[in-house]
Amino acid sequence: DTYEFWWTTTPDRFIERMKKERDAFWTQDRKSQAAALGLSLEEVSTLASIVQAETVQRADAPRIAGVYLNRLRIGMPLQADPTLKFALGLDSISRVLDRDKEVVSPYNTYSHIGLPPGPINMPEARSIDAVLRAEKHDFLYFCARADLSGYSDFSKSYDQHLVYARRYQRALNERGIQR
Repeated sequence: DTYEFWWTTTPDRFIERMKKERDAFWTQDRKSQAAALGLSLEEVSTLASIVQAETVQRADAPRIAGVYLNRLRIGMPLQADPTLKFALGLDSISRVLDRDKEVVSPYNTYSHIGLPPGPINMPEARSIDAVLRAEKHDFLYFCARADLSGYSDFSKSYDQHLVYARRYQRALNERGIQR
């Protein structure tokens, strides 16, 4: 959200206003949904930040959230490329490389199981709601579609995921996108 503050706003007034907005956002319904997922409000925000960075397509967000919740549930690493970009300080790259997965950081969700220590961006309300209302399914993998539409292809098996990943990599290669 966007808030208007005057230059005369004191730090205490700013904090007071942000707390008021936070309290208004986190209704009892949203708190109950977070509790039902077994996540704290901060953990929901962290996961929502990852979901938000994964897709620009609103329709995919609840399904992507479901993938990450499935991974958390079974103790599988999140393996979220946006967390690597955050750890590397390279938000503008289009392609994560295998060498990027070696970065030493608590935000490397390839080498650390569970959520990173905090959000990688300021998640919008729609991303938080996508986590709170995540789709229930059996998908464990997703990959950006080869048509570069911003949508993702979802799969239950790693073998099927590799088919989608190779198509996406081929599309990037055909367009000369190396990084």
